[in-house]
Amino acid sequence: MADKPNWRTSSYTGTENCVEVADNDPALVQVRDSKAKGRGAMKLPAAAWAVFVEFSKGTKL
Repeated sequence: MADKPNWRTSSYTGTENCVEVADNDPALVQVRDSKAKGRGAMKLPAAAWAVFVEFSKGTKL
């Protein structure tokens, strides 16, 4: 388990309107709103996050 989340934003974002992801823990991925950092984060099992990311890559929205 990582001691402290390593927050990052997507390289595709050009504004501050984005989410931040901390995936430096092999078992847990955290996601938060970059404009409301103090409101907490969603904590997801790393395997569930991986499925979401792969689904997102193949889906045209």
